[in-house]
Amino acid sequence: MGSVQMKTARSSNPDPAQVAEELLEQLGSFRPKLVTVFAERKRDQRALNRALRERLPAGIRLIGATTNGEIDNEGMHTGSVVLGALGGDFEVGIGLGRDLSRDAIRAGGQAVRRACDELGVRQGDLDSRRNLGLVIDDGFRNKKEELLLGVLEKNQSLVLVGGGASDVNMDPLSGSSEIHVDGEVATDSALVAVFRTTAPWGALRSHAYTPTGKTLTITKVDDSGYRALEIDGKPATTRYAELLGISPEHLGFNHPGGFVAHPTALHVGHEYFMRSPYQPLPDGSIYFVNLLAEDTELEIMQLGDTAEFTRQFFLEELPRKVKNPSALLLFQCGARSLIASSTNSVPALSQSFTCAPTAAGLNCSFEIYCGFHINTTLTVLAFGSAQ
Repeated sequence: MGSVQMKTARSSNPDPAQVAEELLEQLGSFRPKLVTVFAERKRDQRALNRALRERLPAGIRLIGATTNGEIDNEGMHTGSVVLGALGGDFEVGIGLGRDLSRDAIRAGGQAVRRACDELGVRQGDLDSRRNLGLVIDDGFRNKKEELLLGVLEKNQSLVLVGGGASDVNMDPLSGSSEIHVDGEVATDSALVAVFRTTAPWGALRSHAYTPTGKTLTITKVDDSGYRALEIDGKPATTRYAELLGISPEHLGFNHPGGFVAHPTALHVGHEYFMRSPYQPLPDGSIYFVNLLAEDTELEIMQLGDTAEFTRQFFLEELPRKVKNPSALLLFQCGARSLIASSTNSVPALSQSFTCAPTAAGLNCSFEIYCGFHINTTLTVLAFGSAQ
């Protein structure tokens, strides 16, 4: 059995060359196999990539994404670059799939095939005990579900975790994001990194919601697949508001008693995968951030203390599931930070990350967990040590 080690670095220097110097100086003599870079969106990503590539030794792989905020063991940050360097007992193959908005299924298949080719393994022969996948997509294309169909087409057992590259500007019409893959910076794309390791590992997720016991059924969906026209046979906003005991005008994210406090989740076994409504629309429909299928039953959830749930996750759940956790890649939904801001709990949520093992991450644009596109969740790729 093996182990994976991690060292992180962070800089707020605005100059690409200087930030690269500062980051690598903080790594010291640590020799990684893979480096992740999570950087604020407004930076010149190509200049940053070039500066890092010029200073990293040949053979060290580089992946990353633009962010809606950066995360390390000192908490949540804005305006910075967070670097995560991973070394130890693993190999990694990396693939980039392009033209996500035109054909996301093809892009997913292209990315995972290239990653597997680098590892020298057929997709169908991936071992779910020793192989796992990391996915970072252009979150503003909103193509995760189709992308995952392509990634998993030839091997449904591959465990995946990740999230979408993001932007502080979360407007889907004007926000944008970019992805780093070695010496390239791309948009309208997705990367897949496939790991092979003998170290303990886990794909995990944490959210602050508990089931209320109330359910609803999506009974009519528009052609886009994202608008619920009817719930339980009634106009969607009318029925959702009725279930919460509030006015339909108070459902939106700008009202604390609506979708923020009471989103929906898909109940699968013992798991609740968050699949939230986002906005009530003037025609009485509700826009969801996930694709919908008619006759799907969803559970109405109740928001709890996000900071405390996160702290307990790092201190209790993570060590139970991954032996001696030592290296984490974190993908936190940007909505968690937004909700924390609206409830004056950003300092507490930021403080909860100091309870984690060595970690690097970002506020992302929706998350990926075990083949599902989810939201308002923290997804985690964790490595540990067998010793």
